[in-house]
Amino acid sequence: MLIRENIELLERNYLSPFATLSQYSKGREKEEEPCDIRPVFQRDRDRILHCKAFRRLKHKTQVFLTPRGDHYRTRLTHTLEVSQNARTIAKALRLNEDLVEAIALGHDLGHTPFGHAGEYMLNEICEDGYKHNEQSVRIVEKLEKNGQGLNLTWEVRDGILNHQTSLMPSTLEGKIVRLSDKIAYINHDIDDAIRARVLSEEDIPIEYREILGSTTRKRLDTLIHNMITNSLGKNDICMSQDVEEAMKGLRKFMFRNVYQNPVAKGEEERAKALLSRLFSYYMDHIEKLPEWYLKMMEQGEKKQRVVCDYIAGMTDRYAIAKFEEYFMPKAWQVN
Repeated sequence: MLIRENIELLERNYLSPFATLSQYSKGREKEEEPCDIRPVFQRDRDRILHCKAFRRLKHKTQVFLTPRGDHYRTRLTHTLEVSQNARTIAKALRLNEDLVEAIALGHDLGHTPFGHAGEYMLNEICEDGYKHNEQSVRIVEKLEKNGQGLNLTWEVRDGILNHQTSLMPSTLEGKIVRLSDKIAYINHDIDDAIRARVLSEEDIPIEYREILGSTTRKRLDTLIHNMITNSLGKNDICMSQDVEEAMKGLRKFMFRNVYQNPVAKGEEERAKALLSRLFSYYMDHIEKLPEWYLKMMEQGEKKQRVVCDYIAGMTDRYAIAKFEEYFMPKAWQVN
């Protein structure tokens, strides 16, 4: 018997009746020979972990643009925190941990340089709009591996696409990631905001601290335990009403006091202007794009879409470097 088949047997015997079993995945767009060692969702996780878009997350903004401190979150550390929270919940509920991890690691691949500021700019400037969750799916289906994509399973792509607040994944594992994303960013963004002296723990409304806790560690503990306790034995992922309302209230507080705070977001207008200039430049100098992006146009992709793909894939520092290359004067040098 193959190792993979043994693991699939363990899933059938151990996981919850509500879990998504690897053996019964809806499959991939392009059929492949099964791996002899790894079930399909574990294989998807590995593909995401090894792809270039995942590595670029280490130099993409979470909240604070190009911070000087070493301890502020990046899009990569956010992703890892989402993954850890989601895996803890999935393991406790006996759901498919491999599927949860694959969705979590891939959910933010489509984020632009400079965080949501970059996303808002590309959404304004591209005629077809821009949403990072849709771009994440586009990356794994089309852009990675020079157009081959990663050929992930339906369940992983569904979870990545539907991790936004206004959407709902089809699997319980996807629902775990959707809530784990919010749990992660609310709490680590508070931690970063306190580090940046944008707010203090005492600024957080007392009604939320009384329910969720007065430290990042206690809030994480409360939210994760509450999700597990209220989801046990159910074909759903949920929280108690008081904790869910407190989390939503804390999220709104963060939008008012951190995400839209002029101190935290003071450089956003410059970042938007930078990306807008780069977009216009590449539209006028399309030959500057790498060869693969030009081939995408030959295959029928719109010019705007291709330029958008290229800019969205940049890290913060690469976007700044390209802006300096194209628009900043160079020092005179005699050879």
